[in-house]
Amino acid sequence: MAYNKMLVLQTDFGLVDGAVSAMHGVAHTVASDIQVSDLTHEIPPYDIWNASYRLYQTIKYWPADTVFVSVVDPGVGSARRSIAVKTKSGHYVITPDNGTLTHIYKYEGVEAVRVIDENKNRLPHSQESNTFHGRDVYAYNGALLASGQVAFEELGEDVPVDSLVTLPVIEPRLQGDTAVGTIDVLDVRFGSLWTNIPLEMVKELSIDRGDSLLVTILHQNVAVYQEQIPFVRSFAEVNLGQPLVYINSLVNIGIALNQESFAAVHHIGIGTDWQVKISKVNK
Repeated sequence: MAYNKMLVLQTDFGLVDGAVSAMHGVAHTVASDIQVSDLTHEIPPYDIWNASYRLYQTIKYWPADTVFVSVVDPGVGSARRSIAVKTKSGHYVITPDNGTLTHIYKYEGVEAVRVIDENKNRLPHSQESNTFHGRDVYAYNGALLASGQVAFEELGEDVPVDSLVTLPVIEPRLQGDTAVGTIDVLDVRFGSLWTNIPLEMVKELSIDRGDSLLVTILHQNVAVYQEQIPFVRSFAEVNLGQPLVYINSLVNIGIALNQESFAAVHHIGIGTDWQVKISKVNK
């Protein structure tokens, strides 16, 4: 079994206690020679949408055969499934089946799904614990898979790909001379808004850098922000504290303030309740 011995962990646990370290420890106990890395452990508590997006944002930049473990699990101990999936790009993800795979399923594609038996396939002597599946089920099985001690096909029963739990996603669209999308996620540390409007869509509207854009942000269909904003290549092209539209690292439209948090200043959130409309201001 030719797995690449790379395991990447994502959780909403934070680093204020020993939970993440315990997951690392279990993985290295299973296979001392695997490389264990962290995607992030700062997903907002219980925020499955955010976990889904961060996986999608990151997974493509890792080599094929890398195993990802994502644990944002408000339903731990319930009837929700524990699953392992193989993506069409050749990566593996072990996670609760609660919507965490929404963006990968929709935009990357899933080739196969296995349901993990939480009672059998778990850290030895952990059967009495039902609240730390991140350590006892996910990190444990992730390390077994990454090290090649078990094959993907041995992790559990094969189930249909379309049985995966997914969250609602609203596709970006053109509405006359306006691009309409949603705010998928924040560039958390800096407070920039990352939309799902791709560069190619605004090009269809003959929008280019240097143009002034009318940006409208709506929450539950009520406009909460509207302003003319320059479309630029870099933050340095506007003064401190001024707004800008730019292309983010996923080649989608981003909206920001130079060296301030757009999300905090204007009280903007993320998800399908938050809509963005962008059109060109004719000179």
